[in-house]
Amino acid sequence: MVDAFEGPERLVRSGTGQNEKQGRERRGAFLVIGLGNPGLEYQFTPHNAGYLAIDRIAERCGAVINNRRCRALTATTRIVGNDAILAKPETFMNLSGIAVQALVTEFEADPLQDLIVLYDDLDLPLGRLQMKERGSAAGHNGARSVAGALKSDEWLRLRIGVGPDTADAEGARRGGKDYLLTPMRKAELMVLDEVLDRVARAVEMVLTAGVNATMNEFNRRERNSPAE
Repeated sequence: MVDAFEGPERLVRSGTGQNEKQGRERRGAFLVIGLGNPGLEYQFTPHNAGYLAIDRIAERCGAVINNRRCRALTATTRIVGNDAILAKPETFMNLSGIAVQALVTEFEADPLQDLIVLYDDLDLPLGRLQMKERGSAAGHNGARSVAGALKSDEWLRLRIGVGPDTADAEGARRGGKDYLLTPMRKAELMVLDEVLDRVARAVEMVLTAGVNATMNEFNRRERNSPAE
């Protein structure tokens, strides 16, 4: 991992997925949407972990995210043999639901089985992941916007921990917006670099083994304990 890291500009790096047994049949493409804020000033902030995850998945698939549709940057690709749409809403975090709803409509997707949303979580320490099929936004404005636009909290989400795993955790939570919009330090980016590979593998596993198996595998993993 460290060999591929050459500062923030190389946080997105290549990898390979494995095409295992196929998951359940779906009508169309699987939507993989990462939440974040557009603009270079936000690129390597904790709040853009969802964007960075999409970039990592795209690079593993050999896709380029340069199409604009439904108020998002998108790419059409295949993930372990499944048609997929990768998307990064350009609406800014608090209005993410506008783009997510537009993409769901455009691709006639069922949010219950054709969608996964990736986003940061300040309540999880950096290095932790948690996948859930439903639940409240827990204070995350992007997730709240998605739930409001879809008129449901029943959609698959993968929360990417960005909180400090130190005595500063409570201070970071109190700081909230300031912490989330401050560029990450190099040491934090190196941890996140490994986490992004786990996010990509989790998305692949959803498509090959199903949601329950993926949650069992990735929700129990502790910091720096990648699932292989």
